[in-house]
Amino acid sequence: MSPEALAEALPGDLPDVAVFGSTTAGQITETGYEDGALVALAFRAKHFRVASLLLDDLAPASVTRIAAETRQLVAQFPVTPGRRRLALIFADGLSKQEDVLVAGLELALGEIPVFGGSAGDGLKFERTAVLHGGRFHSNAALLLLIETDLDFCGLGFDHFQPTDRQAVVTRAVPEERLVLELNGAPAAPEYARLVGVQLADLSPLVFAENPVLVRNLGNFHVRAIQQHSDGVALTFLSAIDDGLLLRIGRGKEIIRTLEAGLTAAEGQYGTPDFVLGFDCYLRKLEIAHKGLADAASERFRRHRVVGFNTYGEQHLGVHVNQTFVGVAFFRPNAGPTP
Repeated sequence: MSPEALAEALPGDLPDVAVFGSTTAGQITETGYEDGALVALAFRAKHFRVASLLLDDLAPASVTRIAAETRQLVAQFPVTPGRRRLALIFADGLSKQEDVLVAGLELALGEIPVFGGSAGDGLKFERTAVLHGGRFHSNAALLLLIETDLDFCGLGFDHFQPTDRQAVVTRAVPEERLVLELNGAPAAPEYARLVGVQLADLSPLVFAENPVLVRNLGNFHVRAIQQHSDGVALTFLSAIDDGLLLRIGRGKEIIRTLEAGLTAAEGQYGTPDFVLGFDCYLRKLEIAHKGLADAASERFRRHRVVGFNTYGEQHLGVHVNQTFVGVAFFRPNAGPTP
């Protein structure tokens, strides 16, 4: 079913229900990883209030405009005493505007935590869109401001650590997330040299298993490579600029880190009722290549994860890649674990 056909069918099947969503690069359902599925998650009015904002004509993004429209949404959504707030963001994954988007949200929302994922399109990279007001919109982002009486906590983890192999971006086109030179040499051949493969062997899987990391405030974040162009340039899925110091990442055991990351949600309030998850499509690609899809799906089922695979993740004011980001929600009156 096309996105347009889905948007047309929803009002008849779900009358008087506000429906939001996005296209994806894969799904996480009650059985684990899937492709070609439709994930639907209902938020009960008894426990949730939601206000929405469509940020259309996203590119070129403006921090000032995003912050102003977000502040207006907050002002129109009165606080209910005794409830907590969070924000979910779903951005056009081909807009290349997520870094500016999260900066504007951080400026406007302050202490309200923001979690989200970039809309995907499988591995086609042709069209991504978000669903709002009964229509799918490209070059747009969907912001949901959520208020709930349930306890919740955020999750965010990857499985990489930095190596001593480094590169400096010496020529880039930031608005296109395009790197033309690394260490003064053509970017794609230099990257291939650093990770120890032939230029002809560069592929999404090589990029998934050998990401570059950027240090920010003492933490390393993944800046994933989407593809190479004519064996010369590298296209990234996050912001990139001249002078940026990159480290080649080395992966840790991905299922072990998945289990540890999901278990972390159980520390304060016990077992979550469910976890809304945003998982980078490059993680899924690596997991499938290593024959670990069943093991990953078993962890998702056991920890009650539902969500989708993304072209990038938004976590507490930063746009990242090859990361699992999620929100764990707990049953009413669960209370902290003794």
